[in-house]
Amino acid sequence: MSLSSPTSACSSSRCYSSGLSLPIGFRSSPINVGLVSYPRRRHSNSPRKLIVASSSSSDSDPLLVKAAKGQPVSRPPAWMMRQAGRYMSVYKKLAQKHPSFRERSENTDLIVEISLQPWEAFKPDGVIIFSDILTPLPAFGVPFDIEEVRGPVIQSPIRTEDDLKKLHPIDLDKLRFVGDSLKILRREVGGNATVLGFVGAPWTIATYIVEGGTTRTYTVIKSMCHTAPDVLRGLLSHLTKAITEYVVYQVEHGAHCIQIFDSWGGQLTPEMWERWSKPYIEEIIHAVKRRCPDTPIVFYINGNGGLLERMKGTGADVIGLDWTVDMADGRRRLGSDVSVQGNVDPAFLFSPLPALTEEIQRVVKSAGPKGHILNLGHGVLVGTPEEAVAHFFETARSLDYKTFFQNHVPAESELVA
Repeated sequence: MSLSSPTSACSSSRCYSSGLSLPIGFRSSPINVGLVSYPRRRHSNSPRKLIVASSSSSDSDPLLVKAAKGQPVSRPPAWMMRQAGRYMSVYKKLAQKHPSFRERSENTDLIVEISLQPWEAFKPDGVIIFSDILTPLPAFGVPFDIEEVRGPVIQSPIRTEDDLKKLHPIDLDKLRFVGDSLKILRREVGGNATVLGFVGAPWTIATYIVEGGTTRTYTVIKSMCHTAPDVLRGLLSHLTKAITEYVVYQVEHGAHCIQIFDSWGGQLTPEMWERWSKPYIEEIIHAVKRRCPDTPIVFYINGNGGLLERMKGTGADVIGLDWTVDMADGRRRLGSDVSVQGNVDPAFLFSPLPALTEEIQRVVKSAGPKGHILNLGHGVLVGTPEEAVAHFFETARSLDYKTFFQNHVPAESELVA
């Protein structure tokens, strides 16, 4: 099957694009996800032109992109971080057949199938590619493994000047499975949903590369801020260049929108975050905005209550709030000139459905009728009932701003501190 390159929202002179032939063929027999049954999609063997509208055409933008850009929408678009994964029975069955996470996240057929599982079951407004923030590491010289108990493991951490010499510019040919998957996802959802790509922020990626994997204390990398600052700056600078190219690559291959995860940025003091994380995120966002000016960027930090104003200063279009931040307070602090995402506590999905409905309505009311993407304040938890996920999206679709806010329309003074 031949897939044509998507219409680029980036400067063609500096972006990556290629025509690709992909052997894709899913079984057409129905599969059961517990609450929802749906047929697997078979990708046609006949050529189908992949048509991707440029993000500059606001009329053709999907709902989530419009909300990210602060444009008028009729209701809050909704998706969930980690919406594809271990809480879904259909995913667990697939994982039994393909127990390697690296295989599931680096094989085009499996990436597409897993990414579409929540789309087929719940019809969210955003479909995020099934991947990992560490996926691009081998493409610039950092091999890693994922062990059952320890999680990601990097056998040769980078902590010295000599270690930095192992790095090389990102080889995007080694990430073709990402580009291929995004093209297919863009075709499969058509104009009915936003396709999201994502990356990790330099500081967050660096924590794994320096510590050699996951950590609870971050003592090695935090010490490097003082004992080997030039090495750490060199690593962060290299990551910034690689991540920038990877973002542009994802946009060029079909992503409407990109989310940057600085998952461990909240482990820094605000002053240290300003020094060791923010400048590199700013550099990525400014470079992407020059090359892909119409692609909205969402920026999320876990534990970001003390960083909201600083996060806005990066130039991101959307600031994701975790569930520990009151949405109304977050709106006041950020103002009305930036969109927000979030921020239902994932634990509410274990509550009675009326309580979940009430919390969704509270968050939506606090966010206001402009520039809000409904999401959780963190990823979907393992064991989350699929019925609750379905209810989350049904509730979002049932909300109509005109009627919902008829008795409460936030004034500008309520949104701006």
